[in-house]
Amino acid sequence: MERPIASALPLDGEHVLSINESHERCAALGLSRIGAPDYTPVGRADFSLIRERNRRLFTHAAPVMELLYGQVVRTQSMVVLTDAQGTILHSLGDEDFLEKAGKVALAPGVNWAECNKGTNGMGTALVDETAVLVHADEHFMHANHFLTCQAAPILDPRGNILGVLDVSGDRRGYHPHTMGLVKMSARMIENHWLNDDFSDSLRLHFHPRMEFIGTLMEGILAVDRDGRILGANRSALDLLGLSGAALRMHTVTSLLSTPMGAIVDRGRSLLVAPMRMALPSGQSIHVQARCNWPLWQGGWTAVSDAPAGAMPAAPELVGKAVDAGTPTSPLVAEATAPKAPTPTFARLLCGDPQVETVIGKLRRVLNRDIPVLILGEAGSGKEMLARAIHAESRRAARPFVSVQCASTAEAQLEAELFGYAEGAFPGTRRQGAVGKLVQASGGTLFLDEVGGLPSGLQARLLRVLQERQVTPLGAMQPVDIDVALVAATDRNPRELIDSHCIREDLYYRLNGLAVKLPPLRERSDLMALVRRLLSEESPHRDLGLVPEVETLLQRYDWPGNLRQLANVLHTAAVMAAGESLITREHLSDDFLEEALQRAGAEIGAVAASEAAVVSRAAVGATTGATLEELEREMIRQAVEAADGNISVASKRLGISRNTIYRKLRWRAPE
Repeated sequence: MERPIASALPLDGEHVLSINESHERCAALGLSRIGAPDYTPVGRADFSLIRERNRRLFTHAAPVMELLYGQVVRTQSMVVLTDAQGTILHSLGDEDFLEKAGKVALAPGVNWAECNKGTNGMGTALVDETAVLVHADEHFMHANHFLTCQAAPILDPRGNILGVLDVSGDRRGYHPHTMGLVKMSARMIENHWLNDDFSDSLRLHFHPRMEFIGTLMEGILAVDRDGRILGANRSALDLLGLSGAALRMHTVTSLLSTPMGAIVDRGRSLLVAPMRMALPSGQSIHVQARCNWPLWQGGWTAVSDAPAGAMPAAPELVGKAVDAGTPTSPLVAEATAPKAPTPTFARLLCGDPQVETVIGKLRRVLNRDIPVLILGEAGSGKEMLARAIHAESRRAARPFVSVQCASTAEAQLEAELFGYAEGAFPGTRRQGAVGKLVQASGGTLFLDEVGGLPSGLQARLLRVLQERQVTPLGAMQPVDIDVALVAATDRNPRELIDSHCIREDLYYRLNGLAVKLPPLRERSDLMALVRRLLSEESPHRDLGLVPEVETLLQRYDWPGNLRQLANVLHTAAVMAAGESLITREHLSDDFLEEALQRAGAEIGAVAASEAAVVSRAAVGATTGATLEELEREMIRQAVEAADGNISVASKRLGISRNTIYRKLRWRAPE
């Protein structure tokens, strides 16, 4: 039997084995390598039925194909979509290459299953159920040797193949990065399908690295009110190391070791930072819950960690309220999560003068059509402040739409921002896809981490903001929009401009008023924030801290800011279920270890500072220094021991920050 000619590309043994196995299958079917292939398309009526059966796949894939084609345009290539049987449903490509591809019937209506066309990207991907590269003479049939094909299957949330997405082109234009684009695009389609399938379900977005949540690398689990896992995207299966069937044997509790109630309650809370959980393997992941929360306002029931199919809880237990202080049945627990409080200026004010100054500035420009740029470290509460600006404005009844500009693929972000027009692509849903710019019209558009906005979109966004019109992809006519604009970044604006991460003209369009949120370590209202967060975590009980934990929280410098504080308190509140005080045993081990280390270092610094102050005081007593001078010297020494951090020094001295500022500005009379 003839073997495939070795490819000139640097390929691994697994790839070569896959191609050889495909050739063996083709030979066993009696396909000819040199004979004329069957170029006959399916009949018009049959093709209409095929497209109708795959209308939903086409709806989700068409805009993604348009974006993918934009990445490979003018490379002698085409983008192809097939159904699960290998029939081409749709294609986009360079006109001159489409003509060449037509000579081998690489066109809609023709079946490219491996049993018909031999080894090829689309057909072999269907057989192998994985992404496939078939280059040049790796194609079984000689007629297709001019092609290079990179294809990836599209799976539904239960792991069934829906079809294949493929980029085929002239073999001389092969580029290794194309496979990454194809895989990314296939996953975009899969995620759209999952979100559509489970639009009324709770969806858990997760990844071991927090910054990857919201990207195509995140895992997504769809769960019902009972905590049963309904479906997952491919990234979730990869991250969990489970098959779809094995995953569906789990519940949320057995998989994440966290009660369903805690997840729902956290998802609705004001601080929507991802939760940290542990998989059965011990690996730590970050999880963010998303759903249409108004549909989840009533009671819900959470099942235990028993596998799916286990005996259900006794009927008399289901639907009954469980007192927050009473141990719950291991099989079933019911709770009603409180509605998340709306962020307002008043809710953000806990006594820190810096935050008061920020909000005072914002009140002056509210409803004045002045864009706001919020500066601040990651986790310092920029999105909360943006939501409060919206809630305090005349636009409060209209949408607040958030766009994560960083860690999002450019093609995906373009689709999210601008949408695509009605009838832009054959077979797409009649109303088209509304982009977030149009969704936000009448309300507020929040551009989070605007420094990560891809450069290719910045010019287009600037024009939209200046003209107050947006043209969806594939549309001819612009749509008028009216948005209040709030942007945020954790980077220095001048550095963003100097490093060309953001266009200077776009920056000045976004920066009508810039306000800076202080990091948590510089705020004087830490304990007030702690009390407020604990009251939101446990609204039905008075939950406090033992003095040791309070001291640890005050001496910790909170590199993760409000987001970290909220996570620490959430974990502690869950661990302290049924108790009235949080102790060190309720804190996660990693935080406790780090907090104790920092506290020990700080205690040593305080002791050295106090010794220095006593020494200075003794010297002052012998030299006739006044009490005012000694007091000022003691304050100065405390500030130096705190490395210039006024908040830390004020806590150590037991006086307000304003007193420190006033005393240090004091000068002895001439």
